[in-house]
Amino acid sequence: MPRRLGDIGEFGVIARIERIAERVQGRSVELGIGDDAAVLRPPPGERLLVSTDALVENVHFRWATQAPVTVGRRALAANLSDLAAMGGRPLGFVLALAAPPSLPVATLDGVARGLTAEARRYACPLVGGNVTRAQRTSLTLTVLGAARPGRILTRSGTRVGDRILVTGSLGAVALEVARGGRVRRVPRPRIEAGRALARLPKVGGCIDVSDGLEADLGHLLAAGSGGPLAAELEQARIPVPRGFKAACRRAGLDPERLALQGGEDYELLFTLRPAAPAARELTRRLGVPVTEIGRVTRRQRGRQASAAPGWRHF
Repeated sequence: MPRRLGDIGEFGVIARIERIAERVQGRSVELGIGDDAAVLRPPPGERLLVSTDALVENVHFRWATQAPVTVGRRALAANLSDLAAMGGRPLGFVLALAAPPSLPVATLDGVARGLTAEARRYACPLVGGNVTRAQRTSLTLTVLGAARPGRILTRSGTRVGDRILVTGSLGAVALEVARGGRVRRVPRPRIEAGRALARLPKVGGCIDVSDGLEADLGHLLAAGSGGPLAAELEQARIPVPRGFKAACRRAGLDPERLALQGGEDYELLFTLRPAAPAARELTRRLGVPVTEIGRVTRRQRGRQASAAPGWRHF
């Protein structure tokens, strides 16, 4: 019975992933795994969306604190969140897997099952990829999606006077990581909420919260129009999970700082014109809780934008 990737070899690894992933089918896939390239058929009249993200061992995850299934699920969820922030829907994804020969086959199977679980939930099949040897495990995913012209969300629509809103709640994953225990929470990419938001009038800019609310709000403001932008946040309105503040204090953590700077929430952070629907109506239309947390202002002349805290690789 093979116990490590080195025992089954490159093509054994590929066959194993393919066998697990073939359970997910996609209507837009004409040709999937098995050839030099996949063939996808975007819906008529829609534009192709492409996004790439990587999860690297000891940078984004640790085997000691995350189960292989969780690593696989989180890898695809993070990539799908980028499509959600653009108002797109998934078509498929490719996977570049790098791993040491000593990695247990059971770990590979767990990762593949996690990827497949998310792929099935969001109708985003694995259509190809690559396998290579490395000293540490990494998963680099490229997701492909589609959206109609005129219904593609971007960061650049933000302007002075916009209201700032966010879906769901923030800080739960950061709390798990800060505690140093097992990371079990898998974020839910807001695919349907993003598509519903893209259909609304008076939408400004949109981004997903991956590096932390402060950092990603900074990206949104930097991409906006109408001169240097700033934000006025009502910190007390920033949504956090039930029991979050008490759990932070028991762990000796600052709940406000964690909600602002903790990453990997993958909620949608967006701006709307003043006359756009209220948060309660948006909650109904988007199908997820929506909270208004501030507004966009003009940055004072002479004041430099400070680097917002948040996750940075370098």
